[in-house]
Amino acid sequence: MTLIQLLYFVSAVEAGSFSAAAERLRLATPSVSEQIRRLERHVGTALFERGRVLQLTDAGRALLPQARATLRAAGEAERAVADVRGLKGGLASFGLFRNADYYLVGPLVETFLREHPRVRLRLPGQNSAEVADAVRAGRLEAGLVVLPVDDESLTVDSVLRDEVRYASADPRRAGGPVPLERLAQGRLILYDAAWAAVDPTRRQLATRMQTRGLTVAPYVEVERVEGALELVRRGLGDTIAASTVLRTREPGLHSASLEEPLHDEIAVIQRRGARLSAATAEFIRLARAHLHRLAQDNPHARILGPQG
Repeated sequence: MTLIQLLYFVSAVEAGSFSAAAERLRLATPSVSEQIRRLERHVGTALFERGRVLQLTDAGRALLPQARATLRAAGEAERAVADVRGLKGGLASFGLFRNADYYLVGPLVETFLREHPRVRLRLPGQNSAEVADAVRAGRLEAGLVVLPVDDESLTVDSVLRDEVRYASADPRRAGGPVPLERLAQGRLILYDAAWAAVDPTRRQLATRMQTRGLTVAPYVEVERVEGALELVRRGLGDTIAASTVLRTREPGLHSASLEEPLHDEIAVIQRRGARLSAATAEFIRLARAHLHRLAQDNPHARILGPQG
């Protein structure tokens, strides 16, 4: 049984004859008759009483509502796919590293939903490592992360490099490039406490310290960067944070580069060989454009990858 056979069957019922159905469908009458005969052979019984007036048999009457429902469902399925393809529906599933709010979430989501109001968004994420795991497992189509992450079975497309700077409430402590020894010996406040072992920025810092024979021993650890910056603002210690975070939420703090510069490299990841939905591909395009505009206004950030 095929959709074509059901379509010709319903058309014949509604038009009153095979010839009228063929005219409506712009087909030759034998084509319509043949498909209906095939349908009758498939169901094992006649569907019409042939005569001067086309009449349904009991089997035909039983089939008619089911055939109409099947054709409606097929049409709805086709329209749903067309809506997703044309960004008139569907879901964009995209993971975000925790501090993405400071870079793009508000304005990006606003732009996306203004241009594609019928597309739904799902934007989970706690840390870049978690996002990478979810993309690799297929739970998310793609994600925006801070490198490095485990890139097994992933494609990585870098978008932006943002300087990680030392931040303090005391201007004297941010008067020039800060040596790693100060981070090792001072009252360092760090965030991402639950992800300390896999957080990309903390991994970079730990590697730099290790090459100098130093260790990272935070004075205070909290979960979110907002909490760390609040403690710094109160003069309880100093921290490190990406320049965009400092510019966006804590302009009153004083910051300086590290003697050995540290950068957060932000990248789009997706599963290698996977095809993105139109909605997620569009979300990535808008995210890249927004991050590039952000970098143009920030002397401590640099665009990576193709522009435009």
